[in-house]
This record gives sequence, structure tokens and C-alpha cells, in this order.
Amino acid sequence: MHPHHDPERLASYADVLAGELPGDWSSTYHPSDDKDDLAELTDRVWDLDLVAAALAEQPLRQAAVLSRPDGAQLAVLDRPGEREGFLIAAVAPHDLPDQAYHGVREPNGIALTDDPFLGAEQVAGDLLARYETALAQVRHNAAAQIEPSQPDRVVLTWQSDGSLAAVPAGTTAADVLATHGFVADQQTGIYRLSGDDTTVQARAVRAAGQQLEAHGIALALQHPSGRIAPAATQPTAPAPAVPRASAARTR
Repeated sequence: MHPHHDPERLASYADVLAGELPGDWSSTYHPSDDKDDLAELTDRVWDLDLVAAALAEQPLRQAAVLSRPDGAQLAVLDRPGEREGFLIAAVAPHDLPDQAYHGVREPNGIALTDDPFLGAEQVAGDLLARYETALAQVRHNAAAQIEPSQPDRVVLTWQSDGSLAAVPAGTTAADVLATHGFVADQQTGIYRLSGDDTTVQARAVRAAGQQLEAHGIALALQHPSGRIAPAATQPTAPAPAVPRASAARTR
């Protein structure tokens, strides 16, 4: 085995990288014997650029998966050929339907330096932010496919960071959400309300619900992650929980 594909080197690098990333990350090493895990990981790599090209050139011989308690995952891979460093890619959630990914840009992976401390800075300043945005979009899409927003209904969905997201149907609902602290993403059309202060969040949702109701628009909550919302944030009966899809995403 070429020294660049040394299992101890990859595993050690991933361990240090996990400890340096913002948040609570752990690392799991998959050697060449883990054929099923490596095959599944290849299918779930969320990339159509650098990492996809590398996987087409050289199938996975080993990998390390960085995982966060909310389900986010990153894959650390060897670079093909004689090149130094590693590749890192986002991993698509396995419990969301394929349709949720439609219209969402892949958070393509990046090449990492041999120094895991510098590598962590690269990930935090680039890939991680794009991955978080893509995750929020597909999770919202999955919820919206179960309970889509309609002209007389706005559905709020909980995000892993405690924020709420919605795609308002119509300018009236959009204006109400914006008035009560929801911030619009101009690229996706998704409105988000921070969960940094749950008291402020609950008050904003309650006020928005009352104003929407005055316009004949209902407000409902989705709980795709099983989170239970504070009673104060339920202006209408909560929508049913989103079922977990069994179909894996295809690349």
C-alpha cells in the first residue's frame, strides 16, 4: 500500500480533524474489509465535482466518517495517485426521499492539506457552511412534500439548530413572517427564524400566527426530527410528524 493510503495516517488525521471542527464531532474509520459500508458511503457522497471525479478514478479503499449527533456526516478520503493530503465530502442523509434533493445544489467537497489543524479551518470556513445550507434545504423540502405550504396555510419546520424554516406561499404570508423576525434566503426563498432565544422565538411565532389568522392563513408546525415544540409556539394544531423514508438517495 502506498504510504499516502496508510490506514493509520487516515484514521489519525480524521480523529484530529473531528476534534478541531466546531461542534461535537466523532470519527469512525472504515478499512478495506468494510466493503458494504464503503459501498454505501460511495453512494451517499454528496458531490458532483472533485470528490465524484476521484471516486470515478479510484474506488474507495478506506475512509473515515465524521459524525455529529444531529445526523450530519462528512467523509474523509485519500486523494488518488501520488498527491498529498486528503479529500473531504459531505454525506447525504439516508432517511430522506430522493425528491427532497431536487433543486438543491450539492455541497461539493474540497481538498485538504496534510495538516489537520489547517484542514479544520478549511472545512469550517468553506464546506461546513455550504453543507449546513444544503441540509436545511433538503430537510425542509422533505417536510414540505408531506405538508406543503398553501395560499391559506404556512408550515414551519424545525431545523437541527433549533431554528424554524418556512416557504411562504404568497406575498402576504412572506410579509408577515418578515415582520416577525423571519429572515429570507434570496437564493432558496426559505424564511428562517433563529432559535437562539426560545422565548423570543415563541413570542414571534405566536404573533405571526395571530396576524396570519387575521388574513385567513393558518400556521402549523412540522417536527421532522421528533423535537417537541414549546406549547407557546403552537398557534394551531401541529401537523403530523414526518415519516422516515427508507429509500436512500441516489447519485
